Amino acid sequence: MAAIEASNDDVAGVLRDSLRGFLEEHWRPLGLTASSLPEEVSAIWRKLVGLGVAALGAESGEGGLAEILIVMAELGRAGCPAPMWSAALANLAISGSQVDVAVDLLDRLQSAKATVAFSFGALDPDAGTGAVEVADLKAKGTLRFVEAAGGATHLLVVLDQAQLALINLDGPGVECVATRAMGAWGLYEVRLNEAPLTRIPAGTVDLDHLRIKGRAMLTARAHGAARRAFELAVDYAKERHQFGQPIGRFQAIQHKLADCLIALEGVRLILDHAARLHDGGEGGWRYFADCASAFSGHALRQVSLEIQHTFGAIGYAEEHEAPIHFKRVHLDTVALGGASDAKSGLAARLLDAGGVGLPQYDLGSAGNAFRDQIRLWLEQNWTGDTKQAFDARPFAKREFDAGFARDIGETGWIGLGWPKQFGGQARSPLEQIAFMETMERGEAPRIGAAIQANALMMFGTAAQQQKYLPEILRGEAMHGMGYSEPQAGSDLAALRTSAARDGDHWVINGQKIWTTTWWGKYMFLAARTDKDAKPPHAGISMFIVPMDSPGITVRPSATMYDGTFANIFYDNVRIPSENLVGGVNGGWKVLTGALAFERGLVGGGIVLKVAHAFEQLRLHVMAKQGDRSLADDPIIRDRMATLASEIEIGRLLMMHCAELADDGVTPPEYGAISKVFSGELMERFGEAALDILGMRAALSEQMPGAIDNGRFEQNLRHSLMWVISIGTNEIQRSLIAQRALGMPR
Repeated sequence: MAAIEASNDDVAGVLRDSLRGFLEEHWRPLGLTASSLPEEVSAIWRKLVGLGVAALGAESGEGGLAEILIVMAELGRAGCPAPMWSAALANLAISGSQVDVAVDLLDRLQSAKATVAFSFGALDPDAGTGAVEVADLKAKGTLRFVEAAGGATHLLVVLDQAQLALINLDGPGVECVATRAMGAWGLYEVRLNEAPLTRIPAGTVDLDHLRIKGRAMLTARAHGAARRAFELAVDYAKERHQFGQPIGRFQAIQHKLADCLIALEGVRLILDHAARLHDGGEGGWRYFADCASAFSGHALRQVSLEIQHTFGAIGYAEEHEAPIHFKRVHLDTVALGGASDAKSGLAARLLDAGGVGLPQYDLGSAGNAFRDQIRLWLEQNWTGDTKQAFDARPFAKREFDAGFARDIGETGWIGLGWPKQFGGQARSPLEQIAFMETMERGEAPRIGAAIQANALMMFGTAAQQQKYLPEILRGEAMHGMGYSEPQAGSDLAALRTSAARDGDHWVINGQKIWTTTWWGKYMFLAARTDKDAKPPHAGISMFIVPMDSPGITVRPSATMYDGTFANIFYDNVRIPSENLVGGVNGGWKVLTGALAFERGLVGGGIVLKVAHAFEQLRLHVMAKQGDRSLADDPIIRDRMATLASEIEIGRLLMMHCAELADDGVTPPEYGAISKVFSGELMERFGEAALDILGMRAALSEQMPGAIDNGRFEQNLRHSLMWVISIGTNEIQRSLIAQRALGMPR
């Protein structure tokens, strides 16, 4: 098979493209009722066997779980029920067996002389699947939900943790009855009455692990089906007109499709990650495979529903392709116990027998070494009395610590991602993640002025760079952002604060609101320098305003998350002309360029906060209260497993942004995907923590009995800021729809 013979770097793309082209030529989704006829399934399977897919998973073949998942996804995309799932499981289960019948079966399977149907029998978490009783090498019982049994020659069924049985479906005592499920044909009930069998020992194969792999394959097929239906819906939204315009212009449709894309990308990334770990021989694959199924159980089914909503009535006509994929997604995400069984496995890992925390990601040799270096520095500089005194402050006084900023400034890490020409360390995005992650775990205060520093490096003059960047790098100066106004929040192009030229100075008048770093040394301020500019954003300029300038009035306000922001009034504030950044009327590119540069890792910063808080929550859940703990509650176990799976989706979106940034700036639509998901995850986490821990978790900081000094309830209140700031999530969804999906503006 050409794809399998390609290099590891190329194999996924080549295999995917090869299969997609083949299936487009040889298979058309005519509706599951027609497409599931045994003779049609057998015909397409023989052709696929000729491509080499029937050898995937076998010890003698090439390609691992990653390649199997690609094939499954492409079959799902094509609406093709070829028995790849059973073939792959057979290869994984018995390819190392020395039993003659097993060796012979695999040889025939891989040459299209035999077709296998697979059942996990009693090992299937769904008790409705049935089981087999064996006496005198004969099987009796009923097995339900068996794929492709109508066109298969053999049934391979798990008997118990140590052995499987091989049954000839053409032999005596076997009856296969077609079953309609989700309105589709393709599953069978296999009735066994003294049917002859051959026992095959499992040997070194862990059949529980095999089941997890089988569920991952079904998740991949469901993802392929959902992705295909999504692409059809995107095209339909561009073409279908209502009220004189394409429905893809309506914000409701744009945001619906943006949410679908976020979910689909999350599933894609976590399946890829689990497969890479598996094929690399790393045990962590089981955790991520369970996370994939736990997340997908709801996410892919919700995508299917939203797609049907987008299509409207046309989408539930059986001659349309969409119903094929809707049915496939729901069948595959329920099978083998679905999300419920996956979450049971996650909860056991997280909460039982001491529990194991969230896994640490491999950030590459440089990133891993840098993480250790930062951890050691924090142990030496941010522990003991210093940290205890900081933690004892009210939250409003913990947003920044000048002494800590100067200490970090001595390391040069404030500029760890800056180019070396500006005094930075030019470290990779993965090293930047290592820094953010370790600082979050160390509960260190925030530092730096990343957006403003980016703006100066991208658009500042040499004199500005020489003046302002070194003091940011040393931790000596914080820059606030003076953007929002009473009538210009998300719509910054509507801002009214003015800057008028007066000789060698600019004179600024106006008001800025919701300014968080109002106590900084400087304000990075956007002002209108051309009130008649068309479009309005073309008349904006950017200035650096020293906050000790005459004419500035600061009126701080407490935020609902116990922090502060301020209304700031600028009355005839005079600043030197050299404080203009990016040229007259060039402020929009400065503003958007710097934000776009930073947004790529904003979502990462948020999800790392959630991950750290989750670990603290996990410890509270496991803590004994008498002879019991919250970890004994099945509802709490389910909730914790759900949160863990969502955190891994958020972290993988973060990692993907870092990978994209290695090739330059993360595309804004992908930064938006990460930001939307992680910000709303922080909200969900905060709500869940209150549900799990109860009223004590609602006690605020410095209240008697408050859990972790009010950490969880404060995180919930703070989460609102992350959903709104740096572009609201509604704005981000519109960006995703228009930039990633090509929806009309």
